[in-house]
Amino acid sequence: MHQKKCDVAVVGAGAIGLCVAVAIASAGRNVRVIDAGLVGGGSSHGNCGTITPSHAPPLAAPGMAATALRMMLAPDAPLYIRPRFDPLLWRWLWRLHGRCTPGAWSESARAKAALLHDSRARLADWVERFALDCEFVESGEDYVFRDPRRFAQGRHEIPLLRELGIGVEMIDGLAYEALEPAMKPGVAGAIRFDGDAALRPDRYVAELARLANSMGVAIVEQCPMQALGQVGDRWRLMLPGGTLDATQVVLATGAWSPRLAHMIGLDWLRAVMQPGKGYSITYDLPARIPRRPLVLRERAVCVTAWSSGYRLGSTMEFSGYDARLHPRRLGALERGAAEYLHEPVGPNVREHWFGWRPMSVDDVPLIGEAPGQPGLWLATGHGMMGIGMSAGTGQLVADLMTGQAPAIDPSPYRPSRFVRG
Repeated sequence: MHQKKCDVAVVGAGAIGLCVAVAIASAGRNVRVIDAGLVGGGSSHGNCGTITPSHAPPLAAPGMAATALRMMLAPDAPLYIRPRFDPLLWRWLWRLHGRCTPGAWSESARAKAALLHDSRARLADWVERFALDCEFVESGEDYVFRDPRRFAQGRHEIPLLRELGIGVEMIDGLAYEALEPAMKPGVAGAIRFDGDAALRPDRYVAELARLANSMGVAIVEQCPMQALGQVGDRWRLMLPGGTLDATQVVLATGAWSPRLAHMIGLDWLRAVMQPGKGYSITYDLPARIPRRPLVLRERAVCVTAWSSGYRLGSTMEFSGYDARLHPRRLGALERGAAEYLHEPVGPNVREHWFGWRPMSVDDVPLIGEAPGQPGLWLATGHGMMGIGMSAGTGQLVADLMTGQAPAIDPSPYRPSRFVRG
């Protein structure tokens, strides 16, 4: 059996884990990354790649519980909860329901906004400083509405967003149609966020892996962690064919974190996280593409175009770890886009995809040392914001681990907020 050692072992080679590895290696630590699958093989691969401080408001908004109940019986609804006996899911949903209050909504939004702002600026710096070739553009993003009532309701978030430093512009329907020729007539209005950005997520993750390798970080794929325990003052990871001893371990395991909870001695994680399944379709570019990323609000469809391709994505499905690619939910993306866009799809489909997002019950990530487990760190629970929060999360973990003053207040993300006593 082979035995290896390092200062820091990072479990998970998605955007979060690789950003953690880059930031810690930049601080002079010897880092090793392992992943049960391939680099960027989870939800880092097929999302829409938007970097969005504008998305700070959490899923658990006032009134969301009633909306979710109405959607439960519609398998192609933007938010779908597959009816089944799953006590952990229903307890999680009940706790989520308890956060559908103005105070809890505002609290989570403020925590998310701080990390999203920091990460947005840091990511732009990394792209330039490390020459990350990932089609990064400071594009902004638009929320588009066809229902005047939904457009009016969409304005209720604007005061808080402006308070959080997010630039917002309201555009009436006719003016927006003139600005965006890809859009069909019938737009009620749009909300524009000029501070948002976009990149191609699979290329971003590949570039992070290249950067980490150049810093001396070893990345081992197809290497599932089989056990984790302490041996003296070090952590020992049991791996296929050997062990890895590390002074500190970072778990950046995304939606798989609840499944690893018992192995890592953090059973409480199973009660505070759920996998939220998302879908996307990637195409060759259509002839007429939107000028910036869009969220088609009534259908909750995200639209992103890069120089190398075009993607429709989103939906939120709570169906456990169901690994089926449901054609009806993929079709809902195309049907939704067709209501808004002259050319909703590209001429050729490149990929149908799904992935599980790590949804925490307060929609705020868990970043920090695990309660009662010195040297064991969590960087998970980023929900739909993993790409947008990645660089900020990496730096926050590195700062906390090395004793540096972090750029943002780490307290809203501390894992101990879910542990009594």
